Amino acid sequence: MDEHTEEQQTTEAFGVTGEEETPKIPAELPLLLIEDMVIYPHTLVPLVIKDPRIIAAVDDALSHERIAGAVMLKDQAEGTFHQTGSAILIHRMLKFPDGTMRMITQGLAKIGITKVLQDKPFPKAEVQVIEERAEKNERVEALMRAVMGQYQKMISLVPYIPDELQAAGLNIEDPLRLVYFISTLIKMKPEDKQEILDLASAEEKLKKISAILQREVELLELGTKIQSEVQDKMTKGQREYFLREQLKAIRKELGEEDEVQVEVKELREKMEAANLPDYVLKEAQRELGRLEKVPTASPEYGVIRTYLEWVLELPWSRETADNMDLARARQVLDADHYDLKEVKERILEYLAVRKLKRDMKGPILCFVGPPGVGKTSLGHSIATALERKFVRMSLGGMHDEAEIRGHRRTYIGAMPGSIIQSIRRAESRNPIVMLDEIDKVGADFRGDPSSALLEVLDPEQNATFRDHYLDLPFDLSSVFFITTANVLETIHPALRDRMEILMLPGYTEHEKSAIAQRYLIPKQIERHGLAAADVQFDEAGIRKIIASYTREAGVRNLERQIARVCRKVAFKKGEGVTTGDTISPASLRDYLGPERYFPEVAMRTARPGVATGLAWTEAGGDILFVEATKMPGRKELALTGQLGGVMQESAKAALSYVRTKAEELGIEKGFFEKYDLHVHVPAGAIPKDGPSAGVTIACALASELTGRPVRNDVAMTGEITLSGLVLPVGGIKEKILAAKAAGIKKVILPARNRGDVEEIGEELKDGLEFAFVEFADEVFRLALSDAAAKKPRRAEAS
Repeated sequence: MDEHTEEQQTTEAFGVTGEEETPKIPAELPLLLIEDMVIYPHTLVPLVIKDPRIIAAVDDALSHERIAGAVMLKDQAEGTFHQTGSAILIHRMLKFPDGTMRMITQGLAKIGITKVLQDKPFPKAEVQVIEERAEKNERVEALMRAVMGQYQKMISLVPYIPDELQAAGLNIEDPLRLVYFISTLIKMKPEDKQEILDLASAEEKLKKISAILQREVELLELGTKIQSEVQDKMTKGQREYFLREQLKAIRKELGEEDEVQVEVKELREKMEAANLPDYVLKEAQRELGRLEKVPTASPEYGVIRTYLEWVLELPWSRETADNMDLARARQVLDADHYDLKEVKERILEYLAVRKLKRDMKGPILCFVGPPGVGKTSLGHSIATALERKFVRMSLGGMHDEAEIRGHRRTYIGAMPGSIIQSIRRAESRNPIVMLDEIDKVGADFRGDPSSALLEVLDPEQNATFRDHYLDLPFDLSSVFFITTANVLETIHPALRDRMEILMLPGYTEHEKSAIAQRYLIPKQIERHGLAAADVQFDEAGIRKIIASYTREAGVRNLERQIARVCRKVAFKKGEGVTTGDTISPASLRDYLGPERYFPEVAMRTARPGVATGLAWTEAGGDILFVEATKMPGRKELALTGQLGGVMQESAKAALSYVRTKAEELGIEKGFFEKYDLHVHVPAGAIPKDGPSAGVTIACALASELTGRPVRNDVAMTGEITLSGLVLPVGGIKEKILAAKAAGIKKVILPARNRGDVEEIGEELKDGLEFAFVEFADEVFRLALSDAAAKKPRRAEAS
């Protein structure tokens, strides 16, 4: 097997032979089957051989004319070889004790294998000399010049080729000898070497070697450029290193401390003053020891220093003292928020227990309610009442678990998670941390933040919370966590189980009016640069804004409308017009334009087939109208209004129940055999779902089929079964708020929701009559009017 290297070739006997007469080549030659190498005619090539078959072929050639055939192997495993090679003359040969043979060979002529005579003990074949003529013309001359230029450029870029070979190439005038000489020197693929030998004309050979030279020159230039850039960077780094060493020596001579030592000393002083727990101190000292050994120019220096700064700045033992004055806490909470009795009582209970047991763990509360009811601002008030630091984190849209737990220090730019960052900002180990919009946490391929929050919000686990960046347990058990959400359904069940849920329902009209007078109006007057005498809102004007210009559970839109009025007054004052306006129902149109919301219950329920239902949404309670109509057809039920699957099933159950009660309701016999029914819930662009509209749909169908309108002052909610049982539903307070705002006088509720109504304040129930039912028959009796409605008369032409 041939194990030569091209570097070896260039340093030994590479060259091109002169014009001496070529010896006569025998018709039969022993074959040297060489791997990944081609010996060209007119070239001198050194070979190192240790394959016994090739050594045997060389011995046979030496015993005759010293001529053999050199052919490149195609596949060593199969023993196949190319059919074109070179006849070579063996000049010198040496055998070594290790069994290898070294020799100098000269390519004589191109040959073709015509017949293989033997394979063992060495290959032997009949050969035919292939005559090659070096034609000379303008194209060949031009190609020779181009190849020579590329060759000279390559020689200047290759360090391992001696300069003598450049002069040797310049003296070659024969195109074939030039191609073979260059092909022997440069690196190329074995198949490219064989292709150059196989090509018939000198022009084709020159084109091929020119393309290979061009690619080789481009690669060499790119390598030189990269090496130069790396060298520049190394030189710059070495220069900076020497300058730093000189700076150290100068500071030493001046008696000044080294920069690294100054930083290490400063960090050590902070470490001693930080009162760190033993396990934290041990880790910090270990990292400080590493910092002393790392050069300042190393990237690791900045990573270790940043880590130590985080560790030393965290409040491992610093905390604020709670103000245990219950009367003061009640006063602060009442001053900032109206009503919210349950929440305020829970905070005062925590303070009372904390007063008796100092080492109690911080509570984990979850405020759930529609937008604008004061969930976030309530956290500020609690912090003020307890005299604790307050930090707010928004979880809405968070998808990456690392935002909670942090990134490991192996990543570039790694930082602690949001929890540890919040603790650092608070500078206290017992702040109030508000996790806002916990119901809007997402999840994707990067992880689930809800799963990471399970440890944070578990009182049994958060005493040893381990951030990925710090990799040290941090005690979160003293932190007072408050989360907020609009809905509970989207919160992870395991996470929901760890929190104490406090519902914040919407406000009544009376509560909104009180909030406006106590908080919103004074705040907006101050924000707009007005004085209290510039604008006044009377009670009736405020209630008109609530009823006709807003429809919400909270007070955000109410505050916007008040701000709009204040802007109008500020504009007048800016123009020099004397102000002092009183905002009354009569003057509201001048400030806020036409009314936006109108009472429509009486108008919508005037005809049979329309019933008023009560619904719960993320924004609070609302009323919805269910419309039913009949038409000749084939016993089909059409459902429209973007109804979800559960609501569609409720409609089918309601129809089935009404059909079973057809005789009792006085519905025409055989009616369902010849009519279609259509149930529609308006506001078709809004998706609707849930079972609580079951009794409303049943009532609308019964109204349409009996011709008896539903009373316009009645609204209802409840799930219906096939047997007519009315099941309890949720969101009762929000639904009652919506009923009262719409002018409803009587609310029909499931009997098992009686306890929910008892928990509602008397103020909200004032003016409402509640009917608790167990079966749908009772709903029909309470909601349907006694007599069928008269059909409206058509106008007659005069």
